Amino acid sequence: MTVVIEVVGLRKIYSDVVAVDDVSFEVRKGEIFGMVGPNGAGKTTTIECIEGLRQPDNGRVNLFGVDPGQTRSAIAERIGIQLQDSSLPTRIRVGEAMSLFGSFYARQADSGELLERLGLIEKRSASFSNLSGGQKQRLFIALALINQPEVVFFDELTTGLDPQARRAMWDLVRQIRDEGRTVFLTTHFMEEAERLCDRVLILDDGKIVALDTPEALISSLEMEKRIVLTLPGAPEKLPLSDLPQVDRIERSGDRIVVYGHGERFAGPVITALEHAGIDFLDLRTEQPNLDDVFLALTGRDMRE
Repeated sequence: MTVVIEVVGLRKIYSDVVAVDDVSFEVRKGEIFGMVGPNGAGKTTTIECIEGLRQPDNGRVNLFGVDPGQTRSAIAERIGIQLQDSSLPTRIRVGEAMSLFGSFYARQADSGELLERLGLIEKRSASFSNLSGGQKQRLFIALALINQPEVVFFDELTTGLDPQARRAMWDLVRQIRDEGRTVFLTTHFMEEAERLCDRVLILDDGKIVALDTPEALISSLEMEKRIVLTLPGAPEKLPLSDLPQVDRIERSGDRIVVYGHGERFAGPVITALEHAGIDFLDLRTEQPNLDDVFLALTGRDMRE
């Protein structure tokens, strides 16, 4: 498969802080590639080096086979960028912004079609200041796509969006990938990375701690399965600790979380409770997910 982004031994230092430390990976044509990590992990620095906005101190970056820092103008024609923090003049109208950004490129998409796809066609004459937060976010996505880019960079695409808008954005990202484009996505939402990405890179303290498909990352840790249930008025001693499938039990009031393993983990737990005459409510099983992987690899400490 064609490699469109190649990062080899990337290192970037700010004063005495090593932001990115010997990072190497590839992004393939037509995939949704996700990069996640705690605050300060080096995600923004890495993506800015790939976009040609920053120059690495060591290592090399190739985008479409060339150094993006040395060929910025040519690269800009082929990529689209949606930044985490963006703004426009308050009085500029949506249609004017599309025309302005389109004028920067030799190749342009149909702005009306883009606005239609993103649910903004009725806001074409609206000023930027009169758009909602979600509408502004969708406008920046439209601006990132105005030059029909081959690679699109989305930095925290759905931050601040409600669940409905977030899922609409997910559908849009899949459509972009299905059109043959490559998507490079950074996100703080592990569910987003798990649902969207073909492969996920986890960055921590400027280093890669994991890189694989979401499914492979989840299965590699061999994490416990969980049963969450409510046991109103249940005795302190539960008939679960002796079950071979049960590893441990956490209890907070009436809420019980049972951790265990095995393909038929839930069955023995339910049977033991029924035989003991213990009524339970709201039972659900939970499989390990990318959140669990992320916390296992990066820890639970609060980061600045």
